[in-house]
Amino acid sequence: MNWDSPRRSPYPSSDDAMMRTSDEALMREALREAELAREEGEVPIGAVVVSPDGEIIGRGHNQTEGLRDVTAHAEMIALTSAQGHLGAKLLTDCTLYVTIEPCVMCAGAIRWCRPTRLVWGADEPKFGFTTVSREILHPKTKITSGILADDCRELMSRFFRDKR
Repeated sequence: MNWDSPRRSPYPSSDDAMMRTSDEALMREALREAELAREEGEVPIGAVVVSPDGEIIGRGHNQTEGLRDVTAHAEMIALTSAQGHLGAKLLTDCTLYVTIEPCVMCAGAIRWCRPTRLVWGADEPKFGFTTVSREILHPKTKITSGILADDCRELMSRFFRDKR
């Protein structure tokens, strides 16, 4: 399995800097989706699927409460949306951005649709798939984590703080 650490050389190449900027811009789109979830009283997790040319082809945010469906996670909705857009089950050459590390269920779905990359913001120490196994994802899926992690973490913290 390829595991791209967010820790890079202290002297990034222009390609690294450009990718980081692009990753941050696309994570901000996922954060917009997470805000929609928060406004609906849902756990604020958002996701977007991006085609190789940079077009957002799928969006999703948690809707488990509104739909009364435990599988209505942001990732599942974004993946289904992207598959519908492409008319295909595989998301080869696409990238999934999600604000929080996916759970085991979502990681299984990600494995089956095979995006080239998975990018997430904040780690999920209780329910994230890496607490079980990093091998859940397809071996060709590259992972980048920690993109806008503080923003993603703060949104979750604020949501649960406001619930109390």
